[in-house]
Amino acid sequence: RLVFSVKKNMGFSWAASAALVLIASSYQGASLAPTVSYSSFNRALIANGSSGSRRGQAALMAPSPVFSSYLSSLNNSSPSPVAPSFSQASSTGEAAGQDGEALFEPLLKGIKRDYAARLPMYISDITDGLNTQCLAAVAFLFFACLAPAIGFGALFGTVTNGAIGTMEMVCSTAACGMIYALTSAQPLTIIGSTGPVLAFVATLVKLANKFDLPFLPLYTWTGLWTSGILFVSAITSGSNAVKYLTRFTDEIFSTLISFIFVTEAISDIAGSFGNLILPKALLTLVCAVVTFTTATILKGVRNTPYFSKSVRKNLSNFAPTIGVVSASLIARWARLAHGTEMAGLKVLTMPGSLATTSGRPWLVPLLTLPVWARWAAIVPALMAFVLLFLDQNITVRLVNSPSYKMKKGRREGNVLDGMNADLLVISLLTGITSLFGIPWLVAATVRSISHVRALGNVDATDGSTKSTIEQRVTGFSIHALIGACIAFSGPRNLLTNVPLSVLMGLFMYLGTSALPGNEMWERIKEIFKDPFELKPNRWSNVPRKITTFFHRNPSCLLSSDGFVKGSPLGVLFPVVIAMLAPLRFALEKTGLVKKEYMDVLDED
Repeated sequence: RLVFSVKKNMGFSWAASAALVLIASSYQGASLAPTVSYSSFNRALIANGSSGSRRGQAALMAPSPVFSSYLSSLNNSSPSPVAPSFSQASSTGEAAGQDGEALFEPLLKGIKRDYAARLPMYISDITDGLNTQCLAAVAFLFFACLAPAIGFGALFGTVTNGAIGTMEMVCSTAACGMIYALTSAQPLTIIGSTGPVLAFVATLVKLANKFDLPFLPLYTWTGLWTSGILFVSAITSGSNAVKYLTRFTDEIFSTLISFIFVTEAISDIAGSFGNLILPKALLTLVCAVVTFTTATILKGVRNTPYFSKSVRKNLSNFAPTIGVVSASLIARWARLAHGTEMAGLKVLTMPGSLATTSGRPWLVPLLTLPVWARWAAIVPALMAFVLLFLDQNITVRLVNSPSYKMKKGRREGNVLDGMNADLLVISLLTGITSLFGIPWLVAATVRSISHVRALGNVDATDGSTKSTIEQRVTGFSIHALIGACIAFSGPRNLLTNVPLSVLMGLFMYLGTSALPGNEMWERIKEIFKDPFELKPNRWSNVPRKITTFFHRNPSCLLSSDGFVKGSPLGVLFPVVIAMLAPLRFALEKTGLVKKEYMDVLDED
């Protein structure tokens, strides 16, 4: 019909008319249908179309900026049409990819873009979080966030000689978590302390001792410098640098963090057989296994034909919480039946009052640090900036994965949306926590991914995510409950019934539940499978020796990075992760992995 209309109204031959429509279709994507209907196309021709007129051609092309550019090139005898810019694509409603953003942008441009896209949906961010699935996510992630806060708090107390301890860590987790959930552009990210930050603080303690400086003022000045550098990076859209990372980096980082969660949990459980009497060690193992297996089995009930659809959904959503409660009841029964001597396990311990661990004032005395040291603190601050910048942005990139089908404030296929605004929030929180001498927090990978997956609506046939509940209620509620454990004795006393071994089972679940959908993990498993028994998949046409080589090196890197993260060199962990991007391109440029194979293995 379009070809006939062009021929009739413009006087072209059949061949010329078909060629013109074909050119228009190729520039529009697949067809003219998305933006130009037949009737509007025909009206433009009739209104403006004298035989062979340029005016008629201009009207024909008017619906699209691309067509206008093309006609302009024809009129000027230009050899090729002009491609649309990023802003043109955005203005016509097309999804703009992250390649459109420059590495650095004018001041505040990225932050304004992030908030302009997300803030209009603030009301729905509240109302969308009022349902049973979000309630289940809160119950699950409450334990998943509280336990690391207490654990890291104890470790901070050890390395800082009590200057920063459990109370400081729990307060920082609760307050910063609530603020981040309310003010960030990607509220599904969960922030918390990480191993590299702990390793950095331990290094800072040694530095303070070496130069005979007070630790807390040095920590505060380092944090203020770090906050300033993060702030500058945020307002200049420094997070756009993440666009140079690929699926290769994302999946290695995600697999590594899952690997660490699982191995740490197994190591803790295995250690009980050397430190406890046999009955207690066996009970520790039982509690961890019950938590893990209950959560895993019930999570899979969603994909079975048993029970009604609503029952299956609720059992799946509350699976981790049911696992924690079941194992805690078993531990309590064992303690009541056999006494504390035979069945008493270590439990969660919370600070008894809202005071610092050492009894110091909450505000750090800044001026007690010599002037030269205040300026010199910028040196360790540069390393702290690298740690926080990479931990934050790599995790948010994983949360923004297109596989989770998020829509709010998002451009299709763009993983950078919200990053600059979120980095701004982290920079301000880093400055505030530094003044109070409490731990810096940053996006926590496994907790964030678990949070997103707990809010996903999953297709029962293939297990893929159909949509994700995007809201701020769960993130705020999780950290509000953690704060309530400090402020009120009731929740604090209730938590003393939860053994640490139960939380180790929960950590194992956190680590393993983050692996499904990770193609790197699937290909690593294929290395150990019979080639004749493998099911067809997206990378089936890639030679097996290539996939084996492609993932053998990352597997070795997982082991070495795990060692580095748990050693005094843990401060270098994010730097090693940042080197994955050059490694990926080196594999391609050196010909070790051909480009056509790399495009398949590293396809987003």
